[in-house]
Amino acid sequence: MDKETIIFLFFLVTFFSFQPPATSQMLASRSGILGEWQLLHGSIGVSAMHMQLLRNNKVVIFDRTDFGRSNISLPRGRCRYDRHDLVLHKDCSAHSALYDIRSNTFRPLMVQTDTWCSSGAVLPDGMLVQTGGYNDGDHVIRTLAPCTGENCDWVELPRMLTQRRWYSTDHILPDGRVIVIGGRRQHNYEFYPKTSNDPSFWLQFLSDTRDGNHENNLYPFVFLLPDGNLFIFANTRAIVLDYKKNKVVRELPSIPGDEPRNYPSTGSAVLLPLDENAPMRTEIMVCGGAPRRSFGLRTYGIYLNALSSCGRISVSDNPGIWKMETMPMPRVMSDMVILPNGDILIINGAAVGTAGWDNARYPVTKPVIYRPYREENNRFSVMEASPRPRLYHSTAILMTDGRVLVGGSNPHKFYNFTNVEFPTDLSLEAFSPPFLALEYEPLKPKILSIDNILIYKKQFSVTFTVPRFLRMGIVSLRLIAPSFTTHSFSMNQRMVVLKRVAVLTLSANTYRLTAFGPSTKEIAPPGYYLLFVVHFGIPSSGVWVKIQDLSV
Repeated sequence: MDKETIIFLFFLVTFFSFQPPATSQMLASRSGILGEWQLLHGSIGVSAMHMQLLRNNKVVIFDRTDFGRSNISLPRGRCRYDRHDLVLHKDCSAHSALYDIRSNTFRPLMVQTDTWCSSGAVLPDGMLVQTGGYNDGDHVIRTLAPCTGENCDWVELPRMLTQRRWYSTDHILPDGRVIVIGGRRQHNYEFYPKTSNDPSFWLQFLSDTRDGNHENNLYPFVFLLPDGNLFIFANTRAIVLDYKKNKVVRELPSIPGDEPRNYPSTGSAVLLPLDENAPMRTEIMVCGGAPRRSFGLRTYGIYLNALSSCGRISVSDNPGIWKMETMPMPRVMSDMVILPNGDILIINGAAVGTAGWDNARYPVTKPVIYRPYREENNRFSVMEASPRPRLYHSTAILMTDGRVLVGGSNPHKFYNFTNVEFPTDLSLEAFSPPFLALEYEPLKPKILSIDNILIYKKQFSVTFTVPRFLRMGIVSLRLIAPSFTTHSFSMNQRMVVLKRVAVLTLSANTYRLTAFGPSTKEIAPPGYYLLFVVHFGIPSSGVWVKIQDLSV
């Protein structure tokens, strides 16, 4: 047991020794050590296939448009007219919604063309750019700007994509552009915004990693590396791409086991936190998935066990070597969410089968928390189960207060609520990780003031309060880029632990932490981030900050 754990256990014993006898409220809170679930809405009218948190603390949620009517109407008698729609040429229901975290309310939004299995990223000014989809939406770019009124809505930009983008991956770049990579039968990438006559660029790697008609390389896992190149993982293989020169600069070893991790085998992946307080180490973790034969065998009613392995690879090492670990249970179609304290939440999914219509069984309703920097064989912890299964087309994203918003699950071609084992789910839940349990309130920081604009390499300060401050060395300042999440992959998600200078005591329980803004745009591209003060593993609520480059 390490020194910090001993100090913390001593604190808990001391703290609870001086409390009155446990009430039912206290007993309920202690169950929060395994996390807690809260049903926010039984139905928001649409199934949350895609989700993105914006800087105004509202979450954009949308499904596809080609299955018929949803369960929520468009406002003020509006209707969508689309002669290309596969089901309804006139549709007066909404297929997108805007959820307000503060008020726990939602309202419908209108998308015109089909957003099925699309991708997205947020520009430095905070605007959501969503790319592609299906049918008449596969070449469309849609934007949604954060706003406080009731009139903002989707803006559609037709024929803005060079190639059809369905099951592609987006990533924000240091120069503020978005790179759009892959998609069904698209072995190339392109950029948005474009300069005049920007082409798409061939990427042989995407062709080489395709498993015939089963593919297993859709929604490739893409991460911006601190050196400015891109890590791309598809099927079982990974490369480092210099996208500026359209050149593969490094081929990494295949993940052991030779079983695919991308759609439709659908594992998940995350870039582990980047820490500026030590020599930069860049690690990617890939978890779960399904055996290569799973998608084909589902035609015969055969459901293979999902994969239970995770692989970690350090791109900082040459050659990179995968280090394998085993989750407490097998999992396909799970989401991986970076929590404010640097832990990784693995949530949603199934124990057998694969992605696709009615292709999975045995929902895994218990989330798992992975603590990357504990000793091996002591990193996974199983959390409290949700009462709701979340299978194909489910999502999970981090909210400002540290809770995780969970929604979606529709393993059917249409909305189906009766006479099926896993009905379409239109609900929203919140999962509260253990650090939100009442026991940890004395350790929880609260941010009082902060510089809302952070400049690269420039010093800034945060003033915070905490009821029981333990010691200076266990305080950190962390940035999280909120993700665009769909199909078990959180695009653009990253955490940066900022370089700390000092923590000063201002008065009883009030402190000032000074730190430096991110070192480079490659470590943290310009834009809006959530900033958290973390004290002994317990985070504050997040505060929005904007990282800005003065040289532009």
